[in-house]
Amino acid sequence: MTATTRTRLTPEQRRAQLLDLGVQLLATRSLDELSIDLLAEEAGISRGLLYHYFGNKHAFHEAVVQRAADDLIAQTAPPVDGAPLERVHASITAYVDYVVANHEGYLSLVKGAAGGSESIRAIYERTRSDMGDRVFREHPEGDIVPDTPATRLVVRGWTAMTEELVLSWIAEPNGVSRDDLVAILVESLPALVGVTQVAPEA
Repeated sequence: MTATTRTRLTPEQRRAQLLDLGVQLLATRSLDELSIDLLAEEAGISRGLLYHYFGNKHAFHEAVVQRAADDLIAQTAPPVDGAPLERVHASITAYVDYVVANHEGYLSLVKGAAGGSESIRAIYERTRSDMGDRVFREHPEGDIVPDTPATRLVVRGWTAMTEELVLSWIAEPNGVSRDDLVAILVESLPALVGVTQVAPEA
């Protein structure tokens, strides 16, 4: 008979494992439904051990939301190669798919940011800012958007519009296909930026 050797996780590995589980559970639940008891039950550990890793429920929620935000940034990163708009298209497609697959958790992030939780709002703002800045960071030559104060303002608005359109489409698609939605979002970026390039009349 061969004995089975169990790998003992370090505290950092165990905490990361619990965060991964928390993100998985958050995909189909609101943040309020993601309790210490639920995670302890799913992980097969005691509540006391979870408090040891996270301290309290709020810290646990914040850690899970931060992990989910990190996952969102990673999963929506544009490919390295390809034409500029093709790369934006790939990134937006990944964003739509992410929000669809993690709808309840994403809604919790948005609602938490609007509901007065300063820590959740800070995570939300950093995430949205990073996704907007990506347009300039990934295309430093200005092949899509020249880096000016006006275009940065427009891109910030476009990022907010993208989020609102995706959430509204999930709630009520009204015959708009996923591909149609992605095309609207991608093509609206250069169109909106183009407005800033029009010289005002004298």
